[in-house]
Amino acid sequence: MELLLLLAALLAAGLALRERLASRKLLGRLERMLEQAMDGSFQEEVFDESRLSALESSMVHWLGSSALSRQALEGEKARMQSLLTDISHQIKTPAANVLLYAQLLTEESMESRACAAALEGQAEKLCALTEILSKLSRLETGILTLHPVPGEVDALLSGAAAQFTRRAAEKGIELTVQPSGARAVFDPRWTGEAVCNLLDNAVKYTPWGGRVTVEASAYEIFCRIRVSDTGPGVPEAEQAKIFQRFYRASNARPEEGVGVGLYLAREIVQGQGGYLRVDSPEGGGAAFSLFLPTA
Repeated sequence: MELLLLLAALLAAGLALRERLASRKLLGRLERMLEQAMDGSFQEEVFDESRLSALESSMVHWLGSSALSRQALEGEKARMQSLLTDISHQIKTPAANVLLYAQLLTEESMESRACAAALEGQAEKLCALTEILSKLSRLETGILTLHPVPGEVDALLSGAAAQFTRRAAEKGIELTVQPSGARAVFDPRWTGEAVCNLLDNAVKYTPWGGRVTVEASAYEIFCRIRVSDTGPGVPEAEQAKIFQRFYRASNARPEEGVGVGLYLAREIVQGQGGYLRVDSPEGGGAAFSLFLPTA
């Protein structure tokens, strides 16, 4: 009797061990499938379905359909990129011709010169809008990817501000960049684009003799880039709306603009794990703060 009990115990232990090994083996196979799916090497045909459990079979079919969906998405992105490139090319050529004819008209009578100046301004606006819409489309569809790397913020801010020195001087605006020694993790090209959009608004809406200040502050988790001005500010009721695409604040409408600069800046910053906010007291002036991760 004792022998039978011992044999039964050994049999039960053996079965338990077998089940445990089978479960571990199953988990190992599922883990390999997921790893292959993540690195893009998963192929459904490499698995023998007759040797798979019901769970593995379901996983194989699901991963196979996911791989097909990913391939279809990549193909759609490639087609979108080609379409955007074609549209941009097709628009740039006539816009350049418009600018050329406008310049030729400036050599004629005073009336022609006035018309040419208006024509040239609209053509330049069209070119700028085409460029920014192309950037937005590439960001939103995932065609364009950001590549954040550790870097010094001061060089980024100085390079961006240098592009607005002349415009600021023409309006008698004091444009100042405060050195900070701060560092952050960011994509230099696209973060520079975001800062330039903030500076463009600051210089555009600050009246003659005003001030625009660019500074950075380092914190434990984030680095804050702050662009402040002495312009009319942003009404409190509209502060949550100005980051929407094509939205323009009521007191900004007298100036030229299309309302996509802040939206683009926010998309760039959010794509790097940061965020963008505005502070504007009732007395006037606005401060846009761009927060970037430090690690």
